[in-house]
Amino acid sequence: MALPACAARALGPPLQPERGAPARTTCPRRHSRVEAELAASRPGAVAASVRAGPPRGVSRGFNSQPLLDEPLKASSSLAGAARTPLFALLPRGRRRRMHDLRRRWDLGSLCRALLTRGLAALGHSLKHVLGAIFSKIFGPLASVGNMDEKSNKLLLALVMLFLFAVIVLQYVCPGTECQLLRLQAFSSPMPDPYRSEDESSARFVPRYNFSRRDLLRKVDFDIKGDDLIVFLHIQKTGGTTFGRHLVRNIQLEQPCECRVGQKKCTCHRPGKRETWLFSRFSTGWSCGLHADWTELTSCVPAVVDGKRDARLRPSRWRIFQILDAASKDRRGSPNTNPGANSPSSTKARNASKSGKNFHYITILRDPVSRYLSEWRHVQRGATWKASLHVCDGRPPTSEELPSCYTGDDWSGCPLKEFMDCPYNLANNRQVRMLSDLTLVGCYNLSVMPEKQRNKVLLESAKSNLKHMAFFGLTEFQRKTQYLFEKTFNMNFISPFTQYNTTRASSVEINEEIQKRIEGLNFLDMELYSYAKDLFLQRYQFMRQKEHQEARQKRQEQRKFLKGRFLQTHFQSQGQSQSQSHRQNPSQNLSQNPNLNANQNVTQNLIQNLTQNSSQKENRESHKQNPGQEQSDGSASNSTNDYIGSVEKWR
Repeated sequence: MALPACAARALGPPLQPERGAPARTTCPRRHSRVEAELAASRPGAVAASVRAGPPRGVSRGFNSQPLLDEPLKASSSLAGAARTPLFALLPRGRRRRMHDLRRRWDLGSLCRALLTRGLAALGHSLKHVLGAIFSKIFGPLASVGNMDEKSNKLLLALVMLFLFAVIVLQYVCPGTECQLLRLQAFSSPMPDPYRSEDESSARFVPRYNFSRRDLLRKVDFDIKGDDLIVFLHIQKTGGTTFGRHLVRNIQLEQPCECRVGQKKCTCHRPGKRETWLFSRFSTGWSCGLHADWTELTSCVPAVVDGKRDARLRPSRWRIFQILDAASKDRRGSPNTNPGANSPSSTKARNASKSGKNFHYITILRDPVSRYLSEWRHVQRGATWKASLHVCDGRPPTSEELPSCYTGDDWSGCPLKEFMDCPYNLANNRQVRMLSDLTLVGCYNLSVMPEKQRNKVLLESAKSNLKHMAFFGLTEFQRKTQYLFEKTFNMNFISPFTQYNTTRASSVEINEEIQKRIEGLNFLDMELYSYAKDLFLQRYQFMRQKEHQEARQKRQEQRKFLKGRFLQTHFQSQGQSQSQSHRQNPSQNLSQNPNLNANQNVTQNLIQNLTQNSSQKENRESHKQNPGQEQSDGSASNSTNDYIGSVEKWR
């Protein structure tokens, strides 16, 4: 498209590239062509734009010298158009796209420039730092000050790799739970995982005197046989968490099968279709919701013997039948022995009936925290109406166990109303659920005076707790895990977690309310003090026993290795002397008259060491099995096994 004559005169001679400038090889941009077309119809604007310079984005390889100023004879409209930039003459959509493109290009170039300069400065500073370090260490042998371009590139690559690793680490492990981000592991030694979990003093001072039999808890649990673990779940003691550990977190030959969306898991014995665990998450509430000691000891043997596999969970009517039959059997047999109602005799009686060994376990909690947690749970609508409270073959009547609320639940009840109810089962719940209620007439308060009733319940709960196979405390999660593993010889996959913040801890109460809660739960307070003392003494006893066994094992290993060293040393010495004796018999006899005596002493020393180790093993085996006698063959086999174990250890 040809330009008008006035525009040609205004432009003057055609533009020529500067001397030495590169020739233009690329086509102009699309908006440049549009500007050229618009300039054909508006010569004044073209002249003004040419004076201002080439449009943005066009290469400056051309001659960009200002044109000769010539008078422009144009109207006022042309003068106004001359002051208007060519960019404003484009359509609105195209102007927006071009503006966005230029803005992105400017931001991108700015970011790249800042990143390049920052990395260059960082590399320069690192180069000088490394140069100073190497010059101090290696002296004139390594001068990093004159690093060439390859060294700079290598250093920059290392810095980029480090930054990339930090970014990847933040994505992979964003929280503080990651072990890689815990710098304390590099600055301080590994702490004891069984340290004091309640921030109390590490040294424990016992208050009660317990025998070795009470402290040593070692259950020979045969999961392939007829042994059964029965979990007594007390409300708001952390039993739900511990119950999940039992079905999901134990290393077993045949782990429990837990399906997604189902609360119960199938925990069968290896090679059998029988369960080894009687708990909420394995068999369900087979003896009623949160069954207590009285219900479990009467219900579990009948349920396990009468209802197996698909019929393991009986109906509510069947539970009443089972408990009624058990209570009739208990009443039908006269108690000539005053200790017939003790927990040990009850356990033995149940085991003899069913042919199984029942190992009862439970979890206790601080009474004040447990009471507040139950109150918060009741506020959310919990009622535990499905609890049977069966005792002596029947549930309690409404007169024996009145309700504290009239509606469907007790949701939204304030703490004062919760504490004012005299029939609230939250008061002294742990003592009531661990004691034998048949000793006090179940829920009939008119059988004996209140003071005597409380004393009998507390003594029964303490006795049952002491004779249980295992019990743990919510405030000591890691110690609970340790004692369970040592008691049943079953290891957990992952360690227990101690939660210091719970719903009960979020409740702020004053000293007066706390004292009133302690007064309402005075039996639980005394039971928890007794249980905590017994628990910590068992923990200390088991840890000391473990340290003694490890020390004794190390001493025996050192003694055995010393004997092997002496044996090897004297054998090599004897062989060298025998060879020299064969070469010069008369001379060796005159020089070494005590050769045979030294060999005899060496043999006697080795025999004594071997006999001492075998005698120690025999004593240990006699302690474990006092009724069995070991023969000489078994002693020699144990000695060989011990030698083999030491060789493996070496």
